[in-house]
Parts: sequence; C-alpha cells; structure tokens
Amino acid sequence: MMRTRPRPLKVALLGCGVVGSEVARIMTTHADDLAARIGAPVELAGVAVRRPSKVREGIDPALVTTDATALVKRGDIDVVVEVIGGIEPARALITTAFEHGASVVSANKALLAQDGAALHAAAEENGRDLYYEAAVAGAIPLIRPLRESLAGDKINRVMGIVNGTTNFILDKMDSTGAGYQEALDEATALGYAEADPTADVEGFDAAAKAAILAGIAFHTRVRLDDVYREGMTEVTASDFASARGMGCTIKLLAICERAADGGSVTARVHPAMIPLTHPLASVRGAYNAVFVEAEAAGQLMFYGPGAGGAPTASAVLGDLVAVCRNRLGGATGPGDSAYTQLPVSPMGEVVTRYHISLDVADKPGVLAQVATVFAEHGVSIDTVRQSGKDGEASLVVVTHRASDASLDGTVEALRGLDTVRGVASIMRVEGE
Repeated sequence: MMRTRPRPLKVALLGCGVVGSEVARIMTTHADDLAARIGAPVELAGVAVRRPSKVREGIDPALVTTDATALVKRGDIDVVVEVIGGIEPARALITTAFEHGASVVSANKALLAQDGAALHAAAEENGRDLYYEAAVAGAIPLIRPLRESLAGDKINRVMGIVNGTTNFILDKMDSTGAGYQEALDEATALGYAEADPTADVEGFDAAAKAAILAGIAFHTRVRLDDVYREGMTEVTASDFASARGMGCTIKLLAICERAADGGSVTARVHPAMIPLTHPLASVRGAYNAVFVEAEAAGQLMFYGPGAGGAPTASAVLGDLVAVCRNRLGGATGPGDSAYTQLPVSPMGEVVTRYHISLDVADKPGVLAQVATVFAEHGVSIDTVRQSGKDGEASLVVVTHRASDASLDGTVEALRGLDTVRGVASIMRVEGE
C-alpha cells in the first residue's frame, strides 16, 4: 500500500533583508533535509518586501509582493515568518496571520517585549503557535531551553551579555585601552554597530531581550517598561583600570532575578564590573552568553554568536521546523506561561554591590568623613583604596550589598561634603 505524500507546508516570509534572505536561502538549499526532519516539504509561498525591484538571488520574482496583508490573509499559508522588526505593521500582520489560520515564527524582540501577552493571547485564541527563538541571542538556543527543558525547574536568576555590539566595544576598551568613541568607531567600521548605535549602546535592545527572558524564566508578565535601563556610553578607560585593580572586567549585562522571598522579580540592564573568574567575563568580541541559575539544574551557560544573518536565520529555521511538526501533528507547542503574576520591583529595591570612585581633598580626616556618610545611610563598606598627591586624591570605595535607593542617598550626602570634589563614577559589581 502506497503512503500518501503529505502536502507541502506553505510559508510566507515577511521581510527579506539580512535575516530574511538567509532564511529563504536555507529553505531552498536544505529543502530535502528540512522535509525529512519535518515529515513534509516546506514551500516558500510568498515574500513581502518594501522594494520589489531589488534583485534577490535565489528567490522567484513571482513570489515577491509589497502587499504583506494580502499575503498573510491568503488562508492557505501554514506558517508566517516575520523578520521585518518594529511594532507596526508587524503587530497587525502577526495578529492577522493568526486570524487566518497561520502560526507565526518571529525574531521581533521589540514587539514581543512590548506586546507579548497580547500576541500569545491571539495565538491561543486561534489555536496557533507563536515561536521566537531568534528574538534573543541570535543562534543561541535559549528560549526553548527556558520554556521547555527547564519547565520542571525553578529559575532564580538569568544574567547575560545579549548584545554583541556593546560587548565588542567594551572588550576592545578592556583589551587595548581604547576610549569609548575609538572603540565605537572600530565597531562601526567592522559592521558590528549601526550608523545610529543608540538602541545598542543605550541598552534598549538588551532591555527588550531582558523583558522576554524574565517573563519566560519567572512565568510572569514583564514588559519593556518594567526593565530598568542604563547605557554604557559613560564607561571610561579609568573605569576599566579600576576594574582590573579589583580583578574584574566590565560588561553590559541584562539581569533578571527572583527575589529571595519569591514574591517579586526584577529586570535590569546596565554596565557592571564582573570578576574575571566568572564565565561571562571571558566572552569576547561580538559574542553573546547567558548564565542561568536554577534550583535543581544549578548553573548553566549558553554561548554563541548573538546576531548576524546566518546565526539568526538558524534560530528562525529551528522554530520553523518545530512549528511545522506541530502543524502536521495537529497540535501546538508551549504557549504563554504567566500564571504567577509576580510584581516587578523598582530598581530602588534592587540589592547589589557598588564600586564608587570619588575625587577628594588629600588631607587628614577625609576617609573618616566618607565612612561616616556610608554608615549613616546603612551602607557597609567592603574595601577602600586611596591615592593622591598635591592636595588632590582619589578614593575608591567598594560596598557590601546595598539597595539602589540607599546608595542614592549616600551619594547625595557625599556630594554635600566640602572635602569631596566630585563623584567620578559609580558602577555595580555583579557575579560575585
């Protein structure tokens, strides 16, 4: 008895830039392998673009359209792959795709961080999948391990380098002694930084990813607005010198934590000193890495290329295979899991260590005055280092763990001392 060959699963591709063109290429060149892994052929049924006249190697011009809405409304599309980015029209197109029977694979971190709950609700209402491995950390398998492999565990902390541009810049500053602007210029020349690098260097990109990771890890609603964000443009060569003196380096980290009592979570993005002994300290260049701490599994680290056409397309294709398998089986994969409804604590309640560099007068009694201010605000000191000459000095204080709010009060009081000329820098210390 002959087996009936499964009908091809039709895929609509929204966007054909760096990532989209790689998705199309892999679908074509690996068609036989994908069909064998899925159990049915996958067919590129349409490609929505803004500039139809552009030559796209390997893509039949007859598949190209500027009418993305009509494409997702066709009714015969099984999976929509969205790689156009931004909020609109991506949001409307994804919702429309669900309403017309398609599942969705997306790489849109900004949209998922802002409206992930609504998109998951639309997918569930229509009995369709929403997968987005490519939205965080490029090719690194991270979303699926968090929401599937570790589904039976309790995750307490997720900390990582989730933006390759910023890691390249900070690594260059650390390894060569370059200043921020010099390192940024090199990143731009090599194609690691956009002409306008604001989304990367000011932490917006990492904050969107932190919101997604926190929501999955802690089974709660975390939106982009819930994430504290601090950029890295003020990091200096002297900050790296101070870090080296402590046996640390500096990374822009996305940190998602469950409170010790389990009653709340925090999500934040900021530069931080991290000990050279910590696994994240060795992540170089434009690579990403995410360190996960779970109750039963212990410490896990996921490492690899976090951006680029081929790495991101790899994550998209992995999701495409999973969604197509679900489609053939008449099922859907894991959806939204926000049953805990934990509140997101403000940054003022976050407790961490701090490295504070002060410019002070070089005379007796200064250290005693500074120590008194810390004590009055309930912030204990771990180490102090002082150096100076000709009436001016630098005083470096590293605290034990303290809340952000208590440190704010401490710094304000320090600025009021006539022996303190200025606060040169304040940086958190993580990964102890």
